[in-house]
Amino acid sequence: MDKYNIFAQDQRMLLLHFLAENNNSANDEVLQDCLQLYGHRISRDVVRTQLNWLAEQGLVTVSDFGHLRIAKLTARGFDVSQNQATVEGVKKNPFIDGFR
Repeated sequence: MDKYNIFAQDQRMLLLHFLAENNNSANDEVLQDCLQLYGHRISRDVVRTQLNWLAEQGLVTVSDFGHLRIAKLTARGFDVSQNQATVEGVKKNPFIDGFR
């Protein structure tokens, strides 16, 4: 696996984790700040690319609100964020109790 895929999988897991921990929705600006806390200093365009990928997998829905993009966690996305389901391309969430 190349480093792009490692970073992408971690970013996707973190996005789902942040959404699950914050009432299942957030805007891309806040999510960009959250990713930065975990060492992912990426542009908002990259955040949006990851959100679009998650939306294609049915893990979030994405809508535009002015200059912001709002992501909402789906039921399937919540299951993945809690390690109750897996999706190729999303890292397992190490913040969940019982993670191995």
